[in-house]
Amino acid sequence: MDAPMNKKESEKLKKIIIAMFAANVRGKKPDTSTAHKKHAGKEGHWLETQMGVSHNASNSPDLHGFEMKNDTTSKTTFGDWSADYYIFKKDSGYKITRDTFLKIFGKPNKNKKGRYSWSGEPCPKIGSYNSFGQTMIIDRNNNIIALYNFSKDKRRDKMKIVPKVMQKDDLILAKWSVKSMKSKVEKKFNKRGWFKCLKNDDGVYHKIVFGEPITFKNWIKGAKKGLIFFDSGMYQGNARNYSQWRANNKYWEILVTSTY
Repeated sequence: MDAPMNKKESEKLKKIIIAMFAANVRGKKPDTSTAHKKHAGKEGHWLETQMGVSHNASNSPDLHGFEMKNDTTSKTTFGDWSADYYIFKKDSGYKITRDTFLKIFGKPNKNKKGRYSWSGEPCPKIGSYNSFGQTMIIDRNNNIIALYNFSKDKRRDKMKIVPKVMQKDDLILAKWSVKSMKSKVEKKFNKRGWFKCLKNDDGVYHKIVFGEPITFKNWIKGAKKGLIFFDSGMYQGNARNYSQWRANNKYWEILVTSTY
């Protein structure tokens, strides 16, 4: 008896969200004139305000048990979920700082005065090694692990960059435990589901789509196929890890179950 009641309640709350979108968002372009010009999330903040969502970093669903997503150019974020273990943490056994980690396993950005970051080319992905000798695996228990292999590192000066103690294969750089990731995914997406506000080619919001609740079992399937991926933005000078987990919008489109 509980499931039908829950579904009925979800449909009722969905109608409230649709009505809010129709009244405050549909037919409008984001007004970001009062936001800082360098603020990357200003359109998202505008949408949150219009939909009555508070600006916070909570891992709970945004609105009435539904997680809200904004229309983006090519990929959409599941969450900014830091690893449970990083090699630069005190309990790792390796005496390196976060800044040193970025210099060893990251890449300098010429446009940012040589600032190092663990993003772009060095960022590990499922299925293959990058030129920095890094990859990502999911073990038999569904723990997610970022690995470094010295033998796969194609950098010419790797002997100078990588400390001798780290010149090895299968060096764990970061690890997300199955318990932690299951909690994060299901707390955010497995209550009532999610919705996304979409814009047309002119940048005007014109429809809203909904998807069913997402279990960790289904989420990890997408990660194993490389459809859901780690998109690190960690960089020097900012203590935030920016450990984003994302999927291309084509993947999100597959998850859509209703459009309004």
